Amino acid sequence: MSNLVVDVAGLAIIGFIVWWFWLSRPAARRVGDTPITIEDGVYSPAHIEVGRDRPIVLRFLRKDPSPCAAKVIFTELGVSADLPVGEEREVRLGPQQAGDYEFVCEMHMYRGVLSVK
Repeated sequence: MSNLVVDVAGLAIIGFIVWWFWLSRPAARRVGDTPITIEDGVYSPAHIEVGRDRPIVLRFLRKDPSPCAAKVIFTELGVSADLPVGEEREVRLGPQQAGDYEFVCEMHMYRGVLSVK
């Protein structure tokens, strides 16, 4: 009986880990007056929704002193920006086609998604 409990608990933990790291997605937020903050190893918000066929201006505020957070990169768009600690930095993107565009740090540890609708 105890083996069954351990097996079920192990499967539940594995399922949670799979959901947490690969299947869950943060709720999309529209970009407003608040910047995207980089703190404790994450972008917040990490899923941003914007309208298509309009210029896009994203503001980043880096609070994380980690060297990994020093740059944000939009690989598919060919855009990157240095992010000094404690300062807001605007990243301007031209009008984009509808789709999802990932943004990451240099080491691809911090991740976010820009959804153009």
